[in-house]
Amino acid sequence: MVGNPTRNRIAERRAATRREILDAAWAQAREVGIANITLRDIARAVGMQPPSLYSHFDSKNAVYDAMYGEAWADFEAHATRELADLPAHPRAALRHMARVFFDYAVGDLARHQLMNQRTIPGFEPTPESYAPAVRVLDEGVALLTAQGVTDRADIDIYISLLGGLIDQQLANDPGGDRFARLLDRALDMFADAVGMSPLPGKRPTRRKAGTPR
Repeated sequence: MVGNPTRNRIAERRAATRREILDAAWAQAREVGIANITLRDIARAVGMQPPSLYSHFDSKNAVYDAMYGEAWADFEAHATRELADLPAHPRAALRHMARVFFDYAVGDLARHQLMNQRTIPGFEPTPESYAPAVRVLDEGVALLTAQGVTDRADIDIYISLLGGLIDQQLANDPGGDRFARLLDRALDMFADAVGMSPLPGKRPTRRKAGTPR
């Protein structure tokens, strides 16, 4: 009879402590802002002396790096679930794709700032932590291309449009829906501009006669 593999209890305890540290870092970021977390306060929250924390993370940027990779990996898994079955119509698919990212971003200011803004001076994610962000972008570009948005400049405009509405929502109506309500309208303007066919029963807003569909 084959016995159960030997558990590495030291590794398990180390992983659990690392998880506790990251949970404390996220909690602190949501309380005081992502750029204002301190290793001293994180250590205090998990009941250890600051020097002990360095055996798990050698700097504050190492904590940020782990948080960054975790956030993008979480969104990657979320997007994989939510985008697995896109609407058949390209314009409806575009709306759904944007809504998935918009809702995730506005759901957590600190997380959004770490993932999508250069809020922390001197911080650059490691290639390992950056990898899920690259995969998400590549998959997003592939999905846009599948909807007929193939020009790189159009893709950049789409990303900028979505990011701008997210920033406006977080800055000017946190917890509300002022800019969330504008998302479909803004996307329709974009879809009209790139020549995407209107939804059934709808008419394009500003397409000149003769513009290809």
